[in-house]
Amino acid sequence: MFGIVRPCAHRLGEGLKAAWMAHLCGLCLALRRDHGQLARMVTNYDGLLISVLTEAQTGTTADGRRTAGPCALRGMRTASVAQGEGARLAAAVSLVLAAAKVRDHVADRDGLLARRPVAAAARRVAAGWGRAGAHSGAAVGFDTGVLVEAVDRQLGLETLAGYGTSILTVTEPTETATAAAFAHTAVLAGRPGNARPLAEAGRLFGRLAHLLDAVEDQEADAASGAWNPLTATGTPRAEARRLADDALRGIGPALREAEFADGRLVHLLLVHELRRSVDRAFEPHLHQPEEPRGFLPGCGMFLLLCCTCRMCCASEYEGPWSRKKREGCCQGCDGCDCPCDGCDGCDGCDCDCCCPCDGC
Repeated sequence: MFGIVRPCAHRLGEGLKAAWMAHLCGLCLALRRDHGQLARMVTNYDGLLISVLTEAQTGTTADGRRTAGPCALRGMRTASVAQGEGARLAAAVSLVLAAAKVRDHVADRDGLLARRPVAAAARRVAAGWGRAGAHSGAAVGFDTGVLVEAVDRQLGLETLAGYGTSILTVTEPTETATAAAFAHTAVLAGRPGNARPLAEAGRLFGRLAHLLDAVEDQEADAASGAWNPLTATGTPRAEARRLADDALRGIGPALREAEFADGRLVHLLLVHELRRSVDRAFEPHLHQPEEPRGFLPGCGMFLLLCCTCRMCCASEYEGPWSRKKREGCCQGCDGCDCPCDGCDGCDGCDCDCCCPCDGC
C-alpha cells in the first residue's frame, strides 16, 4: 500500500474510520471486479481520495454502498464498502498511474527489469493496466488521456531539467493530472460548481505528492544513482518545505469553496492528515534507507504482505517497493498512547470532523 495520506485509526474515530475503510476496500474490490486479481496491486491510499470526494458531494446513499464478503485483510470479516462511479474513477486513475510507474521502472532498468524478458513482461502488464484504466475512465465519462499526456510530459521535463530549473516546472504535470481527477468528481456528483475549487485542491495535492515523494526518496535515489527532482534542480529542502507549506495553506480555502453533503472525511484527510504527512516527510532521517526493491521483487513482497495480513494488522511493516517503514492501516497513532496524539487543532477552522478529544 502506498500514498502520502495515511490516517491514524484513533484520530479518525470509529465513524470516519469505517468510512475510510469502506473507500479503501471499495477501490480494491472495484479493481478486482473490473480488472482481475492482479490489478488489486495498484490499490493505494491516495487513489481512494477520488472515491471519498465523490461521496462527500453526493452524501452516503444506499446505492453507494454494498456489503462485501469476508477478506483476509479485514480479519475475515464482512464490511460495508463503497461502490459506484466514484470507486470506478478511483480505480481508473490508479491503474493508469500505476501503468506509468511500471513503464518508468522499465525505462530506468531497475533491478530485474534490466533483463529483456522481464522488462517485456512488465511492459505487457503496464499496457494492460493502461487499457483497463482508459476503459474504466470512459465508463464514467473521464478521459484518461489527460493523465497519460501528463506522464509523457513529465518524462520530457525530467530529461531537460537541470540545476537551477524551478522545481514547480517538474511538478506541473502531476498537478495537472490530479486537478483533472479531482474536478471530475464534481461531474460524477452532479455538482458542476465544485469543479473549479476541487481542481485547485487537486493541483495543490499533486504538488505535495510530488514534493513529498522527492523528499522521502532523495537519500535512496542518491545511493542508487536514480534521478531525483530536488537533487537534479538543486532545490534545498528548506525551499521544498516552503512550497509544501504554501500548498497546504491553499487546499483548505479551496475546499471551503466547494459544497459537500458531508465533508468531514475530506477535511480530515486533505487538511489535518496531509499536514501530518508533510511533517513526517521532512523529519530528519536518522538512518540510511535500504535500497528499494525492483518492480517484480516488490510485487512478490506485496503479495506476501497481503496474504499474511501485515498491511492491515501489523504495527509496522516494510513497504514492498520503497522499503520505507509503514504502519498497518488498522493500527493506532504512530506508537502514541493518547488517541489524540497531541492534536494541534484545526488551525482556526470550526470543523468537528476529527479528533476524539473535546474542544480540540
